[in-house]
Amino acid sequence: MSHLQKRCIRGSATRGRGTGLQPGLYPDLMDELEIFRRLGLALVIGLLFGLERGWHGREMSEGARIAGIRTFALTGLAGAVTGWIASVTSPVVLGLGLLALAVLVAVSYWSRLSADHDIGLTTEIALLLAFVLGAAAVLAEMAPVAATGVVATALLALKRALHGWIARIRRLELVALVQLALISVVILPILPNAGFGPGAVLNPYELWWAVVIVAGLSFFGYAAMRLAGPELGILITGLCGGLASSTSTTLALSRLARDTPALVPLAALGTVAAGSVTFLRVLVIAAIFSPGLFVLLAPSMGVMALAGFAGVAVLHAARMRGPAGHPEIETLSNPLALMTALSFGVILAIVVLGTYYLENWFGDAGIYAAAALSGSNDVDALTISVARMTAADLSGTVAANAIFIAVGVNTAVKGSIAAVVGGMGLGLRVIGVYGAVLAAGVVALRLLPAL
Repeated sequence: MSHLQKRCIRGSATRGRGTGLQPGLYPDLMDELEIFRRLGLALVIGLLFGLERGWHGREMSEGARIAGIRTFALTGLAGAVTGWIASVTSPVVLGLGLLALAVLVAVSYWSRLSADHDIGLTTEIALLLAFVLGAAAVLAEMAPVAATGVVATALLALKRALHGWIARIRRLELVALVQLALISVVILPILPNAGFGPGAVLNPYELWWAVVIVAGLSFFGYAAMRLAGPELGILITGLCGGLASSTSTTLALSRLARDTPALVPLAALGTVAAGSVTFLRVLVIAAIFSPGLFVLLAPSMGVMALAGFAGVAVLHAARMRGPAGHPEIETLSNPLALMTALSFGVILAIVVLGTYYLENWFGDAGIYAAAALSGSNDVDALTISVARMTAADLSGTVAANAIFIAVGVNTAVKGSIAAVVGGMGLGLRVIGVYGAVLAAGVVALRLLPAL
């Protein structure tokens, strides 16, 4: 039974109630208004489609277009009326109506193809969609139907922009997008959401969900850097690279500074910006996996991020001169290679197991040791691991201290990379700022109360 039929039955049962009128003597005005609202929605959707298609073919002569605003409006109404009739007779009516329209569209397409060899199907598909949405406006909930109509109109209107984006996409980026869809939409839902292994600490669903989150943040950073263009230079590279991997960004910019000494001041800006974004990334991950841990980390990580960006401002003010242009950094690898995602999952599982055993063997000291080891390479895995443990029996204070240790070690490692790979000119700038950042973080961790 359709949504409209249910409303009509309810209306018939209550018709005349409380008015002194006998049921059945007068039509239910609310039901009539409902029908008119639904017919109106179908008409509006058809008009939207027709308006866009008419504007798109405005240069064509009268009669040359396969369908204009009137045709689309009538098609939407035809779908609504057909759906209405089907709701009180048989669903076969709706199928026959759609089949008849499909035959007309096919004949029109064949005629146009024979005349001008235009193989585009956009208008024909839009006609069929207008009919289907018109029928859905009568038979289904109105809000999703209206939203679908607006989205479809936007897709029709954004042809040039969409084609422009496709022309700019590199194969590597397309593969990365497909991989992101694969690990998030295909693999994640089929994984068991249960604990396995020692202490049942290995949850396949949660481990892979962590992979999806980190990969998504990485892809966002990469896409932001590409869309911004090279004119924003090394600074935007550092900011977006911090979302992807501040360690790899530091290495890439250090190599650039080594090969082109004139870029040392700019490379320092990008490196410190990437490291500062890392503190915010840690907060985002903590908020997702343990809101309580986010509250404990917010003072120290927030102060460290502010100190880092203050250091960026100081470095920018101190830079007396720099290159005239803003070179594009091509050495940053795409963080969404499938092997990279799998490697992160393996590292996270190892960190989870290692943290479990170290805690059992050495208590809180074991967790701190695991944090120091993890921070030499990556902070995300340790952050996710201890955030999940706080949901069990790990103290929030211990978890916050462990994450701070991991972040501190990771920051020191990045300073060392800048000095060793990029040279002392870059190293002194980066280490000077990072030293102030770590000091500010220690003070915040010990003195500032949780927000």
